[in-house]
Amino acid sequence: MHFVDAKGILTTSGGGCGMNIYRGCTHGCIYCDSRSKCYQFTHDFEDIEVKQNAPQLLEAALKSKRKKCMIGTGAMSDPYMHCEEQLGLTRKCLEIIHRYGFGLAIQTKSDRILRDIDLLEAINKDTKCVVQMTLTTFGDELCSIIEPNVCNTKRRLEVLAKMQERGIPTLVWLTPILPFINDTEENVGRILDACIEVGVKGIMDFGMGLTLREGDREYYYAALDKHFPGLKKRYIDTYGNAYELPSPNSRALLSLLKKKCRDAGMFYKPEDCFGYMREFPEKYKQMSLFEL
Repeated sequence: MHFVDAKGILTTSGGGCGMNIYRGCTHGCIYCDSRSKCYQFTHDFEDIEVKQNAPQLLEAALKSKRKKCMIGTGAMSDPYMHCEEQLGLTRKCLEIIHRYGFGLAIQTKSDRILRDIDLLEAINKDTKCVVQMTLTTFGDELCSIIEPNVCNTKRRLEVLAKMQERGIPTLVWLTPILPFINDTEENVGRILDACIEVGVKGIMDFGMGLTLREGDREYYYAALDKHFPGLKKRYIDTYGNAYELPSPNSRALLSLLKKKCRDAGMFYKPEDCFGYMREFPEKYKQMSLFEL
């Protein structure tokens, strides 16, 4: 990893703000879109760029904001990578979010988030905290190939259950679903059943498939050659150089998703999930008017 002094930390979108404390990732997921060349990495993806001044930038930004909102993190780079154990920058930023009365929507694949469950609970009691977990592959062996350097799906489900015990709402990103690999009704159904059992509030999916672009595609195809010999040719024959690669089973999988979510009373439309995450509690919106 290497350290930089960033110029800013918050970006504004959809009524909330987002931040990324790190750039790059060490989880090694074979499908990661963040590897794409469009993100203009000037260093190896596994050589994590650490925004060492992130807490100072965040405090200055929140101190000057006149309206409270949800702060999102984890969309581009997991806030609980291996280096977070040593650096603790995510925890420092969460402490600042709590201190200034903002909400939090945090996304990860790692059980390291349990280190901060006390702080997540405190944020949720004072304003709102939504924990998001990515789940793609129920079976341990296949999961260890697709997402090799992070805890397996069963452990992530345990994390979701622990959040539920603390009253912290959760959402699951059921994406990407990889054509010809984990795009089966058995895999998706077992994940959905487990999510229902632990009380997940909603499931995020964007069509039961995968997206590939320059940089990401080459890494993914190299992984296919290593772990699934012959599958790269099937991808090329089926999809060519397309950006969107829907599963041939997408219609059946989407039907399964909708049925199970409707029966369980869970969100399943992306706009509903995003709307829930971005919604800052009304009582705190009203309070902030008196702080102007």
